[in-house]
Amino acid sequence: MESFRRGRDFAAWLGLVPKQLSTGGKTKLGRISKMGQSDLRRLLITGATVCIRWARWKGVKPDGWLGRLLERKKGTLAAVALANKMARILWAMVTKKQDYRGGLVEYA
Repeated sequence: MESFRRGRDFAAWLGLVPKQLSTGGKTKLGRISKMGQSDLRRLLITGATVCIRWARWKGVKPDGWLGRLLERKKGTLAAVALANKMARILWAMVTKKQDYRGGLVEYA
């Protein structure tokens, strides 16, 4: 984990960030890059999908991060965004040597 300067670098290594496509000065974000560790990426996306299903079943807060995301995007895209967030949290926990503080869906 020390080889990554930021959580975004770790998420990019896992392939959880969108590709940047640019032409003529216009930048467009495409699909996820799918680079790096496919097994870990798959586990994070599966865990995020379970979190989203649980949040919908329990009734997610519409003013939270996850609630606003689910209003705008499809479930699969929201799962990748949540997996990206989980990867960044994981990187921060490992580099700062801290335990996890709180529920992900509670803060979302």
